[in-house]
Amino acid sequence: MLRLKIPPPVVGLTVGLTIYLLHQLTPSLIIEAAVLKYVAYFFICIGIIIEFWSVWLFIRARTTVNPLKPEKSKALVASGMYKYTRNPMYLGMLLLLIGWTIWLGNPVGLPMLFIFVWYLTQFQIKPEEQALAELFGEQYNDYMQRVRRWL
Repeated sequence: MLRLKIPPPVVGLTVGLTIYLLHQLTPSLIIEAAVLKYVAYFFICIGIIIEFWSVWLFIRARTTVNPLKPEKSKALVASGMYKYTRNPMYLGMLLLLIGWTIWLGNPVGLPMLFIFVWYLTQFQIKPEEQALAELFGEQYNDYMQRVRRWL
């Protein structure tokens, strides 16, 4: 099965490339408006900030950032962005992909954003949650009750 086999950054890059290829195949759908670039910058900047902040919180907690080995986690990080979303690193990637889609100005990439969320939820997040629940027990179950998966 695909569970915990493909690193999420590879999934994000693959989705980003697919969005670009779809954009190239459908030039007649491109929307050209200067405001789109500013909106894209906003999403990309917020995505980068969330990514770096989230990784920094893991480093500060001295726990693994390797999403393929959640069982090696040494601490449950529940501060910073982790107070609002259980998966800020994946949220940051989604915001980058949203920004990329807006930058290209082609709505044909929008379905790929939903596919990205579905894929990560099924093949990365749910297995991570199971591993972390086994590792941290009631502490993680309480955290799951307080904080939403995405937002």
